[in-house]
Amino acid sequence: MSNLYHSTRDASHSVTSKQAILAGLAPDGGLFVSDALTQGELSADLASVCSKDYLGIAKDILALLLPDFSREEVSRCVSSAYGPRFDTAAITPLVPFRDDWLLELWHGPTCAFKDVALQMLPRLMSVARQDLHSANNVMIVCATSGDTGKAALEGFTNVAGTGVTVFYPAGGVSDIQHLQMVTQRGDNVAVCGIHGNFDDAQTQVKRIFSDPALAERLAAANTVLSSANSINVGRLVPQVSYYFSAYAQLVRSGVIHVGDEVEYCVPTGNFGDVLAGYYAKLLGLPVARLTVASNENDVLTEFISTGIYNRLRPFKRTISPSMDILVSSNLERLLYYLSGGDCAYVRQLMEQLASEGHYHVSNAVFNQMKNVFSCGKATDEQTRATIQQTWEDEGLLIDPHTAVAAHVLSETPHTPGVPRICLSTANPYKFSSDVLAALGADVSGMDGFACMDRLHDMTGMSIPQQLFELRSLPQLHTGTCEQGQMSDFVEQAAEKVFS
Repeated sequence: MSNLYHSTRDASHSVTSKQAILAGLAPDGGLFVSDALTQGELSADLASVCSKDYLGIAKDILALLLPDFSREEVSRCVSSAYGPRFDTAAITPLVPFRDDWLLELWHGPTCAFKDVALQMLPRLMSVARQDLHSANNVMIVCATSGDTGKAALEGFTNVAGTGVTVFYPAGGVSDIQHLQMVTQRGDNVAVCGIHGNFDDAQTQVKRIFSDPALAERLAAANTVLSSANSINVGRLVPQVSYYFSAYAQLVRSGVIHVGDEVEYCVPTGNFGDVLAGYYAKLLGLPVARLTVASNENDVLTEFISTGIYNRLRPFKRTISPSMDILVSSNLERLLYYLSGGDCAYVRQLMEQLASEGHYHVSNAVFNQMKNVFSCGKATDEQTRATIQQTWEDEGLLIDPHTAVAAHVLSETPHTPGVPRICLSTANPYKFSSDVLAALGADVSGMDGFACMDRLHDMTGMSIPQQLFELRSLPQLHTGTCEQGQMSDFVEQAAEKVFS
């Protein structure tokens, strides 16, 4: 049945969405996908969607993409996830921006777009465990380039039968992102910096998932592993809702009519956020184009421009660290759909990427991709200039990741009559030092909190309480490890949490 899920690398074994969410990653290392998306079986009722608020839209979209969840289960999860922990009833409000629109995705408890999915995923997992009568404890393991880690910790802390282990690149996240993770309280959490970059952490996490000896030892202790990264379909599908929500807000404001096309510009490194927009298009949202915005780690820009994916390039630390990624895991799902569901082809490309560091897609796949996706990139200098110009011209303060997309959008030709929506992925106070420097201040000798205070004095923009209070919280997770020690860390964390 096409409403089941299977690996991008092998379609011979199918699972339900509940099973896929609990597993996180397919046994062969592939990502779970559903053929119903491209076989005309799934379609959102656009007029109905546009008449609903965020919670109503999310219920409709999740019910389509997770068919073995009952409507009552979906409704319960949505109502619980999108409650008072978001500071606006709109959840993801749309605001005017130049001649375009800015979709603010950072109004949740950790001030980043990951909250939209990671307030939902723990609830989906809990329902799946109950329905499947799973007696196993679940250890969530994820790599983070900055925002996923805190959002996962916040979402899974003290969830019964669940632990969460987060690895981040030591020295590779902002001061505030680092503090958000290492101050996390909870009896079931473990946080560790690794000596390496995000790609190193992500590669090792995938190896942990595919380690049969580790799985056997954990199983003996009644524990299984799962993921909170966007490789988990339960992390990916909640993000589809805000593409529909943005469209509905434009309809309700009279900017467009139901059926009119829109464009989205998305800052992305791991390709999950923009892939959610592609899923929305497959569900019937009138998306004219999706523009991928990259920082100086521009592997995705090169791929969309040439059809060549090459991770063999210098890794650069930028002021948009959540996008400092050279191996974009979610691209594998796009390759599956663009190749017409050719698992053997996807497996070949992934094996080539692992062994040779690059691959070149066929002309057929490349041409299909170019029909939907555009791309652009921004240097750190251009990112800073965009932050400053946006503040001076618009009175809007944006973070460096949003600024990457805003720059790319400004350089992209505008189709007359087609609204453009730029995704804003984080509150600027998460990157106070770099935002303050972009506004022309000398930040020499200032820590993240001094920069936060100065930025507030300069702009008057409110500091989120959950970020302000970090300065007084104790740092509880100060350890680091080598990449080869990550598996041991997970095993020790599981033993501590579930003993």
